[in-house]
Amino acid sequence: MPAFQHAVDLGYQFIETDVHATRDGVLLAFHDEELDRVTDKTGRIDELDYAEVAEARIDGREPIPLFADLLAAWPYVRINIDPKLDNAAEPLVKALRDANALHRVCVTSFSGQRTKWIREELGPDLCTGLGPMGALRLRLSSLFKPLGGSWRGTVEGCAQVPVQQNGMRLVDQGLVDRAHELDIQVHVWTIDDPEEMNRLIDLGVDGLMTDQPEILKSVLENRGKWR
Repeated sequence: MPAFQHAVDLGYQFIETDVHATRDGVLLAFHDEELDRVTDKTGRIDELDYAEVAEARIDGREPIPLFADLLAAWPYVRINIDPKLDNAAEPLVKALRDANALHRVCVTSFSGQRTKWIREELGPDLCTGLGPMGALRLRLSSLFKPLGGSWRGTVEGCAQVPVQQNGMRLVDQGLVDRAHELDIQVHVWTIDDPEEMNRLIDLGVDGLMTDQPEILKSVLENRGKWR
């Protein structure tokens, strides 16, 4: 929780987390599929019961936070959520329902099927990301606008994309403009360089994901956009 608390203390009202579910269905706000890299325990989270995972400490100090605790800690903060594996989908649906949090989250995943299932469970008002295939369609639509007809009735609210992928630039003025024509926001990850932050803001992107919140805050303050 300290990393999330730090972002909130800086004044951020939007945070991002991946979620994983334990073997017995407890949902955690954690990036890795395994405990090994950043905790003092080992093993895949989806192969362990929560009682085992609860003993792990991040950097030897902090327990892995429950996603429900993250929702409860800052009820005014909006959260971008990436359910990394299929077994996290059902616990995520339950957690969002229990917390009545649909209005303040956006769910996105590399798996279009996973996102589709969650949206079907929670309803069309849930904000969801386009996913990789949707982002590719948007990129093609920005280059060949007649493809835009296939976007009629889209329910996704945002495209969350890297600046480039597989050697192809995704985010340019054409993509941002086309997304906005279709009422789709553009969020770009993961941007830690201040010059790149400024360049993307100049393009008109709607959000930046960063591992350097102090740098992004400084960039926004210098541009008079921090609020």
